[in-house]
Amino acid sequence: MSGNDGNNTILAGPDKAHLQVDGPYMSNSTSHTGSEASLHRVKNLPGYTTPVFKGKEEQRAKVQAELSAKGFMPRELVQNEVNWFYTSLGIDDTYFANESRDVIVDHILALFGAKVLAYTKHDPNQLVIDLERIDEKGNGATFIHTSPPGRTSTEGPGATCESRIDALFLDKSTPTNAYRLETFRSLGQVSATASQQLRCYFVTKCNFANQPASTRTDGKTDIRTVSDKAFLEKATDNTLEIYQNVMWSVESRYGPVIEVFEVEGSREKRVVIGFKMNSTSHFFSALSNLYHFYSLYSARKYVEQFSNGITIISLYLNPLPNSHAAPIEHSIFQVTKEASLLFCLPDNPFFLSNDQSGHAVQEATYAYCGWIFAQHFCNRLGPAYLQLRNVLDETNPAHAEVLNDIKRRFREETFTRESIEHCIHAHPDLIRMLYVNFAMVHYPAADDASQLMPTLSYQRLQTHQPLSDAELYDKMRRTVSNKHELQVLESFLVFNKHVLKTNFYQPTKVALSFRLAPGFLPETEYPTKPFGMFLVIGNEFRGFHIRFRDVARGGIRIVRSRNRENYSINQRMLFDENYGLASTQSLKNKDIPEGGAKGTILPSLNADPRICFEKYVDAVVDLLIPGQTPGIKEQIVDLYNKPELLFFGPDEGTADMMDWAALHARARGAETWWKSFTTGKSAEHLGGVPHDIYGMTSLSVRQYVVGIYKQLGLQEKNITKVQTGGPDGDLGSNEILLSSDKTVAIIDGSGVLADPVGLNREELIRLAKLRVPVSHFDTSKLSKEGYLVKVEEQDVKLPSGEIVLDGTDFRNGAHLRFKADLFVPCGGRPEAVNVSNMAALIDAEGKPHFKYIVEGANLFLTQQARLHLERRRVVLFKDSSANKGGVTSSSLEVLAGLALSTQEYVDLMIFKDGKPSEFYKSYVRDVQDKITENAAAEFQCIWREHARLQGSKPRTTISDELSSTLNQLQAELEASDLFADVPSRRGVIRRAIPKTLVDQVGLDTLLERLPEPYQLALFSSWVASHFVYKYGVNSSAVDFFHFARDLAKQ
Repeated sequence: MSGNDGNNTILAGPDKAHLQVDGPYMSNSTSHTGSEASLHRVKNLPGYTTPVFKGKEEQRAKVQAELSAKGFMPRELVQNEVNWFYTSLGIDDTYFANESRDVIVDHILALFGAKVLAYTKHDPNQLVIDLERIDEKGNGATFIHTSPPGRTSTEGPGATCESRIDALFLDKSTPTNAYRLETFRSLGQVSATASQQLRCYFVTKCNFANQPASTRTDGKTDIRTVSDKAFLEKATDNTLEIYQNVMWSVESRYGPVIEVFEVEGSREKRVVIGFKMNSTSHFFSALSNLYHFYSLYSARKYVEQFSNGITIISLYLNPLPNSHAAPIEHSIFQVTKEASLLFCLPDNPFFLSNDQSGHAVQEATYAYCGWIFAQHFCNRLGPAYLQLRNVLDETNPAHAEVLNDIKRRFREETFTRESIEHCIHAHPDLIRMLYVNFAMVHYPAADDASQLMPTLSYQRLQTHQPLSDAELYDKMRRTVSNKHELQVLESFLVFNKHVLKTNFYQPTKVALSFRLAPGFLPETEYPTKPFGMFLVIGNEFRGFHIRFRDVARGGIRIVRSRNRENYSINQRMLFDENYGLASTQSLKNKDIPEGGAKGTILPSLNADPRICFEKYVDAVVDLLIPGQTPGIKEQIVDLYNKPELLFFGPDEGTADMMDWAALHARARGAETWWKSFTTGKSAEHLGGVPHDIYGMTSLSVRQYVVGIYKQLGLQEKNITKVQTGGPDGDLGSNEILLSSDKTVAIIDGSGVLADPVGLNREELIRLAKLRVPVSHFDTSKLSKEGYLVKVEEQDVKLPSGEIVLDGTDFRNGAHLRFKADLFVPCGGRPEAVNVSNMAALIDAEGKPHFKYIVEGANLFLTQQARLHLERRRVVLFKDSSANKGGVTSSSLEVLAGLALSTQEYVDLMIFKDGKPSEFYKSYVRDVQDKITENAAAEFQCIWREHARLQGSKPRTTISDELSSTLNQLQAELEASDLFADVPSRRGVIRRAIPKTLVDQVGLDTLLERLPEPYQLALFSSWVASHFVYKYGVNSSAVDFFHFARDLAKQ
């Protein structure tokens, strides 16, 4: 695809505004924050003016009079204490202008009382001041306390003040309810005998009312139109100009913007950091810990918030006098580099922890990432479990349940989060050595500027003699006291050896991402080795992405947690769930070019899932696009050293986020693949092919249902059916609309709807078209034996007289109580039928509740449950065969994105005036035909094989073997030279690509545009599936010879 396909002239016009891209990641921006050559220079003038409080003297006299009248302080001392407070402490006039006389009187009394207390201890350094006032109406707060410069307090008011300001005001700010902060260090000392200085914090609610109209004509945001009134009164023109440029950078980028300014004639450095509101938390307080670590102190700090959702922090940093630390000219660059890591993980327990192990931010961030890795990969089951598994029979439900319980207990009890954290805290020196081992590989090559002035992190690497892996392991073995700790530290070494690339050292990022080689996964637990793995770690989430082939596609799932206990379970099972979903996706993707893949994101409790998803995507894109902008996105060390393409799709919790991900990839510079980066995009705005509207997944499920009817000579109108997943869902609604059976029960998120004489078909169709759950069913249309139990209801009496105590509990087990000819799960949690409850689907006479099961919902039944039911003569088709229509549709959506230029894509795939083009409608019909053809071919193949073996092998096993055969044959074809035969290649690709697309673009152009790895996957998947579906899983080499002869036919 040509590089200028995406120029913005194509996307002109108001209806394409959402596609406009400024390309901030690709520009030669002046913001070279990460590079040592990036210093800006400002005059030695204050960035803010402090308005003089004209009523100060009058206020002072009244305060003095009130203090005298109270009688708490000796009269002869009152004038001296008031003068000291007003003149010698150096408190800014902002305080006196903002506070009432009563508050000032209380503060002077508190200061006097603290002096008396310190005197009784005979140590002036024991003087602790802690003055605070938090406005009850939420208009702001004032905090004043003693604060030693350049040190993070571990006790007293200074230890918690800034984190409280973060929690109470800054983290909760929104564009309509925001707070600004001014804080400064007083110039004077607290008393004649004590050397402490005071730190003052003034938090005020932003006033965005009556903002001036913009005078700009270039469409850019005018900072004056989004600013707080007090900020505009105090900020100098120079500060406004600096903040204006930072604001524009924040608007055009996803991560933080960090700028450094040198003050003329001074060693002071000013650091300005801009970011989008709520994109991090506890960041302001974490920054103090960061610059204190490098023996810097702040004279002043400001946090400004703007009504367009942007936050800007400004720090005035100075070197601590008489410090032995590195000069500020060096350390300031380390502060800016590490501020980006801190933005990702501000709550890191390994940075300046209570044990004072003294990890720098980079080492602490590495420790945190290793902690997460160890939580998932230390808890392996070990030889004892494997021996037990070899003795027991996993196909026996009782044995399988025992193994399941033991596996869960091993995972829970062997390595807890707390025990791993304790081990990391206990061995700071070993963690530092492990970090050096990691950094020596992934620290980027020095550029010219950093060779002149190496960063402190680089200098630290030089002072630590890096050990070889064997030396490091030997050192660990001799240092730690037990095998448990050794195994934790070993996992760090495993992590180091399997990281192929990471954004750890990128100057700006929003979460940390690691591309891992999956070689460390034990084969006994993960029998199929993934092709590639990503681990993504953010402050409020963690996530994985696993794919089983180079060209692979799968959904990104957000795993939500109801409470802390549920979160702990989800945390332990996250990788295994991801592996299981990706593995199932592999089986399902057997007859399309993309192999199986899946992503999972686990947000922390109360985290915003949308923000977690956006950070996850941005961090993964960091590893897909080579960095080209100094100080923003730079080159990283890439041990994989091949281009990688990932294709994301919608899954639980992410269906409405696919548009954002595609547009974000484009903004990041993915001009050739942004259109295919996500599937499930909105049809109208981004040319997606929605599964629900066109019934893509349901089309394949229906082929299996209809196939059963045809093979067994059944009439649909006589068939009774139970369905999970209601009329509000994609599969559930389309199953209702496409069928004409007698549905006796539907179970969905809202409750249980049942009627033994059959639910009213017209009413079901009404709900399906409205996409609303069964709770909206008109109960007047039920027979006298029918009922609706909603999840929120309690003590409901059923027509049979049975009392339902709790609607939610009833819903959760309802799929086990009904009987019918056909069961079609179209929704529900994974493993809803498993070894512990599958016996409930067999009645007292040994008859199964259902004769036929077509598993529309992913992983609804466990493998043991499927096999158990098939042994009871249930005709069962598993998920990876039945519901593959959705993946076929998504695959062809990817193909359109790769095959069409940006201009063609906009013209042909994106709706005009809310209507699709003729090309789009024709392409969708091609997709539907392909789904029907593939599903029918696989159904016939499984049915024939089952009949050939006279039922001796379950259809579930045949389905799995069919998937394995197809995947294996595809891999063999990719490794063979058959693709090199040009006539065969052209013949296959012409047939594999929908006719509408070939006619529009032309075969030669398609072969130029499609990446070669994709062409190879497309070729191999088409040949493998068409051969196996035609000749069966037991076909011979002679069969393939006959089949291959015809490939070149046009």
